Amino acid sequence: MPHDESSTPLSRSVEDYLKAIYALGEQGEPASTSAIAHALDVQPASVSGMVKRLAESGFVEHERYRGVHLTRLGTQQALRIIRRHRVLETYLSERLGYSWDDVHDEAERLEHAASDDLIDRMAAALEHPSHDPHGAPIPTRAGYVASTSRLTLAEVPAGREVVIRAVRDDDPERLRYLETRGLLPGVRLSVEQRAPFNGPIGIRVAGLGGRRQTIGFGLADLIRVDEVDDGNP
Repeated sequence: MPHDESSTPLSRSVEDYLKAIYALGEQGEPASTSAIAHALDVQPASVSGMVKRLAESGFVEHERYRGVHLTRLGTQQALRIIRRHRVLETYLSERLGYSWDDVHDEAERLEHAASDDLIDRMAAALEHPSHDPHGAPIPTRAGYVASTSRLTLAEVPAGREVVIRAVRDDDPERLRYLETRGLLPGVRLSVEQRAPFNGPIGIRVAGLGGRRQTIGFGLADLIRVDEVDDGNP
């Protein structure tokens, strides 16, 4: 029987599954059982049982060989959870002094307990931010979320200039490393050289005295960017 939004709140596990399935779709990946299991660090057998329950509640549709897809109801619920997480991250960063590498795990713990009313009050206190500290768009209360660039730094040809829009936020050590290299949302950089076969990429970051850096392909693939057109992002 489809879930009634006015009924009891969703469990933490259901919220985590909906958020994970949404994230996989946002990255352009099919939400297969194995991909969901990897994202949540659980066994594939557990995923199969949960997907069946989510389908019975009207949150997902599961097509053989095509993976799991959120229904309209599932998408609405996923965006509510994502809104909570990203508003919490922003509030922790801007009002409580958390560093951008600490806010993700703290928000993960808080998002399941925070009410929508509390999140709305936090967002209002922050004057309704559009993006979280890692550059990800914050869904509105009505469920609208701005599109995110699908272009990654790993895909940018040599000789192009780009601006960083967002970075993956699930690894604090990686975030600390990016910060030391000046690779933050809003920063411009130029791609100067690309080694073949997914080799390292030579870049020059604006604002660092023109110093050239080398970044690995795997890390570059986690940085979303927009190309700069005629000197403007």
